[in-house]
Amino acid sequence: MNRIASATHVAPGEAPGLETLLVHGGTTRSGFGETSEALFLNSGFVYDSAEAAEARFKGEAGGFIYSRYANPTVDMFEKRMAMIEGAEAARGTASGMAAVTAALLCQLRAGDHVVASRALFGSCLYVIEDLLPRYGVPCTLVDGTDLAQWKAAVRPETKVFFLETPTNPTLEVLDLQAIADIAHDAGARLVVDNVFATPLGQRPMHHGADVVVYSATKHIDGQGRCLGGVILASEEFVATELKDFYRHTGPSLSPFNAWVMLKGLETLALRVERQCASAARIADFLSGQPGIVRVIYPGRDDHPQADVVRRQMAFGGPMIAFEVEGGKTGAFKVANALQIIKISNNLGDAKSLVTHPATTTHQRLTPEARAALGITDGMLRLSIGLEDPRDLERDLARGLASL
Repeated sequence: MNRIASATHVAPGEAPGLETLLVHGGTTRSGFGETSEALFLNSGFVYDSAEAAEARFKGEAGGFIYSRYANPTVDMFEKRMAMIEGAEAARGTASGMAAVTAALLCQLRAGDHVVASRALFGSCLYVIEDLLPRYGVPCTLVDGTDLAQWKAAVRPETKVFFLETPTNPTLEVLDLQAIADIAHDAGARLVVDNVFATPLGQRPMHHGADVVVYSATKHIDGQGRCLGGVILASEEFVATELKDFYRHTGPSLSPFNAWVMLKGLETLALRVERQCASAARIADFLSGQPGIVRVIYPGRDDHPQADVVRRQMAFGGPMIAFEVEGGKTGAFKVANALQIIKISNNLGDAKSLVTHPATTTHQRLTPEARAALGITDGMLRLSIGLEDPRDLERDLARGLASL
């Protein structure tokens, strides 16, 4: 017998607000009526009879089979993410990179072709440039801000467009609708990594994206506690492309981590609103400081794609990139002099974090490749946390004074 008793419902005709979905969306309660979502730390499930097991494996009866396939706690996380993203379906994964890799590999075959923005997280570049070609799937990298390059890169065998926006770490903002239109005209799907914008700052599916991926490790968890990821797409994509790949290759999300992510979602709006407000203030503060070469923040009017930002983003986001004088030596001096802001390659935490992309997240790239992406030796990537922004300003001033 299925002992999952009741789910959270919204009254007919009422559309719940985003903040309500972040707290209640997808919640399913057992017969015990627990307030917090239940944590199902089990790998398998019991059937009332051998016939019931057979029916469930054949898909003739509903219910859970094995937690690598699906789990009640993970299911609640997936449903909540689908609700806030406006997607038909979602699948939780063990990490953000598991989400990226599964979303791509599940739909590609030898002989297919991928077009991707060259401005990608280092691990995403590895998947695109190194991993996929091993299995007969070549990729063409383009300047994501140049629509003509997307069009020119299309081949008859092109099946997927892949990008992140804002990009890591230079915060370029790509025109989702325009790129989606090019992809769809070519018969390809658009896969978007939306981690820097968060689900609150940008809705890629509203701008033509077919698949959206997140590292839930970042703002969704929000406190640097555990790893997780999620793939969001249509029910058709999940059923025909992702389902078997997901079941048999095992990128599944831990039920415990899913429970942590559910708790993180409850406060996501509060956290991201505060982080974005602080980021906008601190970007303006940095722009007027000595020792600063440039500041890149999507919420500023001097951002190179400010017009695109206004069309597709709700706010500038919680991330800032800035370049200091003195190259790597100057950047290291600034980072090492900070006392509140911690050096870490993670992001989306309650704590403000800084990293030097040229020697961490993008260190595997050649100097020439980094230069082409605008990743200079003096660049620092700053993830704004929940501290008092005045304290962060004083800390950054202390760092810059070391130059």
